[in-house]
Amino acid sequence: MLLERALDAYLRHVTIERGLSEHTIAAYRRDLGGYCEWLAGEGIADTSEVTPAVIDRFITERASADPAPASTSLARLQSSVRGWHRYLAREGIEVDDPSGRLRPPKAPRRLPKALTIDQVERLLAAPSPEDPIGVRDRALLELLYATGARVSEATGLDVDDLAHGDVLRLRGKGSKERIVPIGSYAREAVDAYLTRVRPALAAKGRASARLFLGARGAPLSRQSAWLVIRAAAEKAQITSEVSPHTLRHSFATHLLQGGADVRVVQELLGHSSVATTQIYTHVSVDTLRDIYATSHPRAR
Repeated sequence: MLLERALDAYLRHVTIERGLSEHTIAAYRRDLGGYCEWLAGEGIADTSEVTPAVIDRFITERASADPAPASTSLARLQSSVRGWHRYLAREGIEVDDPSGRLRPPKAPRRLPKALTIDQVERLLAAPSPEDPIGVRDRALLELLYATGARVSEATGLDVDDLAHGDVLRLRGKGSKERIVPIGSYAREAVDAYLTRVRPALAAKGRASARLFLGARGAPLSRQSAWLVIRAAAEKAQITSEVSPHTLRHSFATHLLQGGADVRVVQELLGHSSVATTQIYTHVSVDTLRDIYATSHPRAR
């Protein structure tokens, strides 16, 4: 099939039959449009002329471009090319799928960014204790750092999830529940919110079992929780990027730096595999390396 016709057919397929988002479809159109332009430049006008060697040459050229593309961009490009050729073969438009041996590049494993303990303390102290919303925000931040909860887990908490004293019930991915301790600082901040602020917020909206409520009484959304974290970071004058996951990263890193076993941290974070948790051990190793370099008389 002619390149342009084959591309139009595939874009209609992902739009109508798969119902992908406009953003995803735009990415496919951009990636495959560039691919088709490259094929045309190579004298290839029909999808039947594409071979595995042609695809390998295209990916190699893209990977060696200057400036070099991000590994995520290259992986997405390969995924787009593979999806298009797979579709053409599945629909019987082409006999073979020349992209069958194409494998995405292995993305580099990024170390999570954690705040220092001093930065965390400044972040937690940022909300005003005189402002009712500030009391709520302090409770949210303290709870996130004390338990390592994901933001979605924190905003999904019900008041009854706190009914076990010094432990908290969290619902993670796949609706898996786990019990995590909640420290005295977080418990005190949450209790202050429950007694001084939440009743007034609840009276403004419909009855909700959710622990954290917005200014109008509705359950606090993940987006609103993200704004709380960002506002606290700005007030604390933390210049590094602070994302909704930052306190979770800091929780894990500080536990490991304090001597906690990686499998205990795995349970607290709700990771199904210890391999996921072990990425945080690299952060601790970096810290040990820095301490060694600055402390040992013959380290340099």
